[in-house]
Formats: sequence, C-alpha cells, structure tokens
Amino acid sequence: MREKIKKVVLAYSGGLDTSVILKWLKEEYGCEVITLTCDLGQEEELTGIEEKALNTGASKAYIADLREEFARDFIFPMFRAGALYDGRYLLGTSIARPLIAKKLVEVALEEGADAVAHGATGKGNDQVRFELAVMALAPELAVIAPWRVWKLKSRTDLNNFAQTHGIPVSTASKRYSMDRNMLHLSFESGELEDPWQEAEPGSYILSLPPEKAGDEPEYVEIDFESGNPVAVNGTRLSPAELILSLNRIGGRNGVGRLDMVENRFVGMKVRGVYETPGGSILYAAHRDLEGICLDREVLHLRDSLVPRYAAAVYNGFWYSPERDCLQAFMDKSQERVSGTVRVKLYKGGIFPVGRKSPCSLFRRDLATFERDDVYEQADAYGFIRLNGLRIQGYGRKR
Repeated sequence: MREKIKKVVLAYSGGLDTSVILKWLKEEYGCEVITLTCDLGQEEELTGIEEKALNTGASKAYIADLREEFARDFIFPMFRAGALYDGRYLLGTSIARPLIAKKLVEVALEEGADAVAHGATGKGNDQVRFELAVMALAPELAVIAPWRVWKLKSRTDLNNFAQTHGIPVSTASKRYSMDRNMLHLSFESGELEDPWQEAEPGSYILSLPPEKAGDEPEYVEIDFESGNPVAVNGTRLSPAELILSLNRIGGRNGVGRLDMVENRFVGMKVRGVYETPGGSILYAAHRDLEGICLDREVLHLRDSLVPRYAAAVYNGFWYSPERDCLQAFMDKSQERVSGTVRVKLYKGGIFPVGRKSPCSLFRRDLATFERDDVYEQADAYGFIRLNGLRIQGYGRKR
C-alpha cells in the first residue's frame, strides 16, 4: 500500500519519461503534482514546456533560471578543484544534479509538498545523486523514483502509456539518451553500447568534428582571478556568459570531445560520448596558469586529492562533510591563481602557448641558461649526495 502523499514536486524535463511520470503519479497516488524545470543552459529544449506540463496534469509548472547560479556556485568551484573523474571526465552531468535537487527541495518546502520525484532509472548514477542531496537538505521529504516501482519496463511501454493517456510525444526518432546543460552534452545508447564501434556523426552537436574545423588556428586569452575565469579576450563576462562564449569558440574549433568507458557508482561500466568545448578550454587554461602560480608541494598535494573530490561529485556527495572540507582546501590553494593564459585552438587540439601572472613564482634569473649570480651550481653536489644516501645501501643489496 502506498504511503499517503498529497503533493509532489517533480523534476520535469518535458520528455517522454517525465511526462509519463507526471500522469502516473496522479493516477498512482491521487496527488497534486507540481513540476519544476531547471534552466541550466540547455537552451531550445525548454520551449513550450510550461504549457505541456499544465496540459499533462500539473497544477503548477515552475521554470527556474539557474544559469548563473549553476556556473558560479557549482561549475566554478568544481573547476577550482581541477576535478576529473576517471582521469578524463569533466563531470558535466554530475555537477548539475545537486543544484536541481536543491531547487526541488526549495519548491517542495515552499509549496508544502510531502515528496519530490525524479525520472532517473534504477541503473544510473542520477538516482543516487538526487536522493543523497534531498537526504542532506530535507530528510523529512519522501522521494519517489517511479522507475524502481512501476510496471513499465521499456520505452515501448512508456509510448503505449502516453498514447493511452493522450500525452503528446515527439515523433522524431531519438537515437541517443542525452543530457545537456551549459557545461556539456552527453550521449549514450545506440551504437555507443558497443565500445568497439565508432560514434556516428549524430553525436556531434555542440562542436564541429575536428576534421571539419577551420584550417587556421584560433587564439583565445582567458583571465583568471583566484582560480575563477573572469574574462575572455579582454571582455569581462558573467560566469554563465563566459562558459557559453567559450562553448561557441571551442565548438567551431572542434575541441572538447571525449569518448570513454566510465565506471558508474552503481557498479557497471558504460560507454559515453561527451562534448564539453568551453569546459575543456577552461580546464586546460586553468591547469596551465597553476604551473606558474602554485607552489610545487601545494600543487602535488592538491592533485593527490582530486580523485577524492571528483568521486564525491560523481557519486552524489556534493552536500557532504568531505566535499566541504576538500573545497576549503581547494579554494585556499587558488588564492594566488590569478593571471592570463593564451591558448591556441586547432582542429580539436587545445594548446596553452603563453601565461602571465602578478602572482607568478617563475624566476627567469633562476631558470635562465645564461650567466646568473643567484644560483650556485656547486650546491647541487651536496643536494644529490644527501638524497642518494638512502638508495646507496638499497642498490648494493640487489
């Protein structure tokens, strides 16, 4: 027997799954359903979504413009930490979920709802991310995950349900399962379920294939302040505007595409293709600037913590004590990461070619191959001798 639920706030995209979920919730629980659609920079996908939600049975349909908050309070902190999951993935889907969950909770509490609902499947990571976030922010709210409890088991079942209940469904063939926001666009399913098969052209949307990009390199300069990007080619932009600007620049140069098999938190390996043009430029430029701004030991310590930070984001532990503590360290390390990086983009390649900073630790008078009066080369004898003491004995025992 279902628990008594009177009002639910549903994370709603307007696609087949969440449209069916909206109607199913009303039938299964006999409850009021309010939809929440979060604008995270997915652009055209939001057209007409409020009308569709109301026509499908929602009592209210919220559309929240979270673009600046997403960039400022979620993407930028993650980039200050230099986060990569499995050493390659820029966490474009993962970082959006804690913000959506945060807004779900805000609307649910404001509306006096008993529960929130999401359309994540029982095979994916998103169910974990949504529900851990809700548990952290409002544990009194129930969470409904229809894919884990209903009798609908396939896309065919959902289409039949939609047809029976008069829910309009796009007739366009959708080859891939996709997730889009301002940071990235992901592709799964279709031919991508065979790791040996090359992704087909339909998995390029945000960027040109590298071979079709221009024959001349394009240069872009990015200014940073305390680890945050603030300007592109000398023009200061808001966080969201900056990412979108770099998406356009990166897209026309075919950069930021990743084809990989990743390790899901729920225990399976899944092949995905990701387009992250602006984020890939930002990551490369930020990493390069750290080379002249960060002390060696701080950089090495930070890098040793990146896998833990990235796993916290990927696995849904954004609102956790460990991520908070890691963020404090990451942000402290970034206080001196200010300056400008010049990057060359060419046919899918991202090449930092110049960097400068008022906080630079680079000393030309020390690094020069010309004569200097600072470094005494004879000092290296004792340095090497002392460092070699412990391995002399080890070497003799071989």
